Amino acid sequence: MATARWNDKIIASSDDTVVVEGNHYFPLESVDASALKPSDHTSFCPWKGTANYYSLQVDGSENANAAWYYAEPKEAAAQIKGRVAFWKGVEVTA
Repeated sequence: MATARWNDKIIASSDDTVVVEGNHYFPLESVDASALKPSDHTSFCPWKGTANYYSLQVDGSENANAAWYYAEPKEAAAQIKGRVAFWKGVEVTA
């Protein structure tokens, strides 16, 4: 079981993550939706496509752009569609 924890709260937990480039991608339905705040930030990966971001909000604290997902990944990254990954101080354990 993989978990993602930030600010002493588990924000995602699943035994069905996909690991790409060392990052666990959690199914969106395994993420606490109340901790996600949509962000306008994007980035681009040549083989995965355009990443969209969420900021995390937990107990009044915000971690800007700490979660990302690929709404329409390129074919080579199709396995991460509908999944979310974390960084910026989010502790992911498997």
